[in-house]
Amino acid sequence: MSVADSLLAYTLAATLLTLTPGLDTALILRTAAVEGGIKAFRAALGINVGCFIWGAVVAFGLGALLAVSELAYNVLKMCGAAYLLWLGMQLLLRPRQQFSVTQVKARATDNWFLRGMMGNVLNPKVGIFYVSFLPQFIPTGYAPMQWTFLLVAIHVLLGTLWSLTLITATRYASGVLKKPVVVKWMDRLTGCLFLVFAAKLAMSRR
Repeated sequence: MSVADSLLAYTLAATLLTLTPGLDTALILRTAAVEGGIKAFRAALGINVGCFIWGAVVAFGLGALLAVSELAYNVLKMCGAAYLLWLGMQLLLRPRQQFSVTQVKARATDNWFLRGMMGNVLNPKVGIFYVSFLPQFIPTGYAPMQWTFLLVAIHVLLGTLWSLTLITATRYASGVLKKPVVVKWMDRLTGCLFLVFAAKLAMSRR
């Protein structure tokens, strides 16, 4: 896969994943609706920092593993494929019936930046997802560390644009995302995407 193909494929995949309702979307919607746009944007910035923290953890660890061990590469590849397969099947066969911003509970801190950041940093699924997802889009022969940060930066940019869209159109976006048919089909579409990437990762060669 060429550099251009990798970037295009990753951007398309990351865009779909960003648009799929989840914890971050719920936090932004709830904060914008209850606390206002400024605090919601602070939460979005915190979420972005959390992504970069996980990206750094993955970049340094992933780069070291891939550089020194063929066995580690294969183990990581199969674990990543298995995780994506499991996640894809869950979303495809058991899509959510609803999405509610009330699922996001208020925490002790009133610092919305910290709240957004800690929501990501304390969620190991973000790290597992990065380890499983990002290696598929690193072109052969390129440094894993630099490419990991680049891919995380693209994900953060997409997330920021989506957060601004949600903040700007809070009521409309909230109503659409809470519709059962939208939630169900977004989960199913994302599940299919995960299955494709799981197969691609399992069959990939170093």
